[in-house]
Amino acid sequence: MQTHTEDSQLADQIILITGAAQGIGASVAKACAQAGATVILLDKQVPQLEAVYDEIVEQTGIIPAIYPLDLKGATVDNYKQLAQTISDNFGKLNALIHCAATLGQLAPVMNQDPKTWAETIHINLTATYLLTQACLPLLKQQTSHLIFTTDAHKHTAYWGAYGISKAAIEAFAEQLKDELEAEGKVIVSTIDPGEVRTALYARAYPARNPEHLNLPDDVVHHYIGKLNIEANSAA
Repeated sequence: MQTHTEDSQLADQIILITGAAQGIGASVAKACAQAGATVILLDKQVPQLEAVYDEIVEQTGIIPAIYPLDLKGATVDNYKQLAQTISDNFGKLNALIHCAATLGQLAPVMNQDPKTWAETIHINLTATYLLTQACLPLLKQQTSHLIFTTDAHKHTAYWGAYGISKAAIEAFAEQLKDELEAEGKVIVSTIDPGEVRTALYARAYPARNPEHLNLPDDVVHHYIGKLNIEANSAA
């Protein structure tokens, strides 16, 4: 077991990560813990969350938190309760990293299923907005980081609501950056990790050989790099 030290890059920081059960979210969570942070693992897939939890404890000695939540059905009150739980248990939130996403349906616009479209927009955009809104008061208590995961496919044919939601996430991040800049507390960033060997990529390209792709662990440096900006001030 590797234990962190007080001079670890992200020591004493509390970081909430969505989509933490697998893929990029799980790798980012483990990397943050390796850097000394206490991570809050948010996802709907409890067994996978527990596996990530166990790996973090074994590798770092840091005890993370698990917060099961289905973004598809969560209400405004659910997000408010999450923020209150973080406040009650940790007293602060140094970073919120959005990694959760659903692919939805890849099809021409005229063939898109309206229900699937609405669900994809809700999970990828509206839920992200609601969670961010609920956590902003905690984030604004100190220098903190708000990181959104985006995707270059936002303008590509057939990418439907997934592409639209990623374009909207970038606009949302720019709005927040503009609104929060004067106060100087919350550092807003977007990260496009590129093509990564994840379950979402496998669904999008079932016939492609993924062997040449980066693994989730290969792209976590983008996220850790953002968190290291003024990291000491955020502690």
